[in-house]
Amino acid sequence: MHAWAVVENGAPLQEVEFPTPVPTGTEVLLETTYCGVCHSDLHIWEGSYDLGGGKKMSLKDRGVVLPLAMGHEIVGRVVALGPEAEGVKIGDIRIVYPWVGCGICEACAAEEDNMCLLGRALGVYQNGGYGTHVVAPHPRHLVDPGNLDPAVAATYACSGITVYAAIKKVMPISPDEAIVLVGAGGLGLNAIAVLKALGHRHIISVDVSEEKLQAARDAGAHKVVNGSGPDVSARIIATAGKPVLAIIDLVNGTATARAAFDALRKGGKLVQVGLFGGELTLPLPIMAIRALTVQGSYVGNPKELRELVALAQAGTLAALPVEVVPQREADAALQRLHHGKVTGRLVLRADAA
Repeated sequence: MHAWAVVENGAPLQEVEFPTPVPTGTEVLLETTYCGVCHSDLHIWEGSYDLGGGKKMSLKDRGVVLPLAMGHEIVGRVVALGPEAEGVKIGDIRIVYPWVGCGICEACAAEEDNMCLLGRALGVYQNGGYGTHVVAPHPRHLVDPGNLDPAVAATYACSGITVYAAIKKVMPISPDEAIVLVGAGGLGLNAIAVLKALGHRHIISVDVSEEKLQAARDAGAHKVVNGSGPDVSARIIATAGKPVLAIIDLVNGTATARAAFDALRKGGKLVQVGLFGGELTLPLPIMAIRALTVQGSYVGNPKELRELVALAQAGTLAALPVEVVPQREADAALQRLHHGKVTGRLVLRADAA
């Protein structure tokens, strides 16, 4: 199989030939047709996460091995089946759930694969959609996109279920209660679409880019806040009309986390999604006195992917704006994302599409 792979952290992606996998057991081999370019790919490409205080977490120490074909927002065509794979056939087009685990633990058995302690995520710990072929461990990791645009459907495997899972963590909430979304990139725009599909009527988007704030308005955000400069939390509170019950931080850097936390009302919840990095120091008495919750949210599970796709197929979920580029331009696409030159989502299209 052919791939555009990380061979050296921070260096341009290289064209690499890997052996084409042969599926065994319940495995399904797919030929990649579309693959989204996600901000998480930048961290994998760079090789570390910023933990704040001058500390970094090396992805090599977490088991990431180079060379690696990244890419976890995958739609592909089934081209081969292991002898125990049932429920799909050659030629089927499927969204590939990428956050796979060991397959045998309690979390995996409950279809909470993203909570597996031995995660083997596609595009992270094994080759993903920047290559011509990917392997799904089991047919249950495949979802039929039906008549959805496959380029948009690919984004549901990460951007979509990531925001969907985070939104579920702040529900139930009155549709007229403000939900604040920090970040108006691909995640932020998908979050607006999901909230609107769920009938929410008070969505506030925060970003430092006026172009992205306009994209948020166009996507249906009811109010926006420019997150540049000081006093961001005060501007969020003023825009919401009061301190906020629910904030989803899709950036999750030191500055955004601090501003979000300081904008919470009594009983409020901050859900942290992004991987920008840094640290947050919490005033412990205030946490108790104001009954605040700070909760992380890591991607989503196969059940949530199926729920999200069903929502899209029902026609209530607006499509994320995507720009389709040839798979062979994977490095250029990654660099555009690296330099903040993307509104919505870049999606790679393979020659097989």
